[in-house]
Parts: sequence; C-alpha cells; structure tokens
Amino acid sequence: MKKLVALVLVGILGVAGLAAAGEMEGKIRSIDTASKELVLEDGKRLAVDDATNISVEGKPGRLEDLKEGAKVKAIYGEKDGRNVAASLEVSE
Repeated sequence: MKKLVALVLVGILGVAGLAAAGEMEGKIRSIDTASKELVLEDGKRLAVDDATNISVEGKPGRLEDLKEGAKVKAIYGEKDGRNVAASLEVSE
C-alpha cells in the first residue's frame, strides 16, 4: 500500500511540475483565496493550485471550504520558489 501511495505521489508531482516532495502539518492561521495560499501557525506558507487534491473531513473540498484554526496535513513540492500542495487533508 505504501508503494502505491508513493507511486501515485510521484505521478501527481511529476504532472504538476513539482520537485522535492515533502510533508507538512499544522493549524491554519490564515487563508488568502486571492493568492491561493495558506499560512500555518508556525509561519510556513503553502500554495494551492488547480491540481491540488483537497479533502475536508474525508470529503472532496475546495480552498473556499477551509477555515482558520483547522488542522491540515499536506504533501507538497516546490514550484517556482513556492511550496505548492499536491494534496491537503483538512480536519476541524
């Protein structure tokens, strides 16, 4: 199962043009829907694009569904100097 997840992640990041996959988690401090960016409580920034797979409480979601203070777990890669999420798992 872990191999399958890794293969899917490599495929997603490859298609999205992202490099150097990583994981990040924390609580959302702020959301900027105009720039499609989240700031976590520790100050880390995470961009969202059209390829980002967002899951809110186990259901498909959108950036507009996210709320400040929610817990987020992200798989991301670097693109154009920004950390861009390939996937976001959000829970209240």
